[in-house]
Amino acid sequence: MIAGVDEAGRGPLAGPVVAAAVILCKPRPAGLDDSKKLSAARRAELEATIKRRCHWAIGVVDVAEIDQLNIFGATMLAMTLAVEALCARIGCDPLEVLIDGNLTPHGRRPEWRWSARPIVGGDALEPCISAASIIAKEHRDALMREAALAHPQYGWERNKGYGTPDHLAALRAHGPSPLHRRSFTPVAQMALA
Repeated sequence: MIAGVDEAGRGPLAGPVVAAAVILCKPRPAGLDDSKKLSAARRAELEATIKRRCHWAIGVVDVAEIDQLNIFGATMLAMTLAVEALCARIGCDPLEVLIDGNLTPHGRRPEWRWSARPIVGGDALEPCISAASIIAKEHRDALMREAALAHPQYGWERNKGYGTPDHLAALRAHGPSPLHRRSFTPVAQMALA
């Protein structure tokens, strides 16, 4: 059993970072690809298929922990939480964990105990990582749509917390919300203004 891991939400100015871990079923869902290359409708369709037929779990690290650890540390924690949750769900450890990117939590998180291999561009190369990228993105997007209901002025249902011109304009007009990452420069500058 090989697990794929990917994250969503390293770059936004607001909201959590989310990682997903997926062990694919056989036959694996058709049409898996990097979540950024798929339409929203196709991602939602694949998310439902993956969740119904495969083993999966999610790790979420909130804004307070992002600001405390930094975004890299928070991403490593989210990946660790996702794999821990996957292991708890299936009752055993995967043989190997394939991670999108050039670094893994090995040696960076004390709880990390699995054999891991980083793969640059893995979300387009390894189907299990593609599946994880879809689950992570869909979960984070849903969290940001929900957060937008409480903070409608920032347009998170559209920008998902990324520093788009309309989000930056709203940040200047309204200041940071509790869901903004104070450790990110544009937010820190607004907080000081």
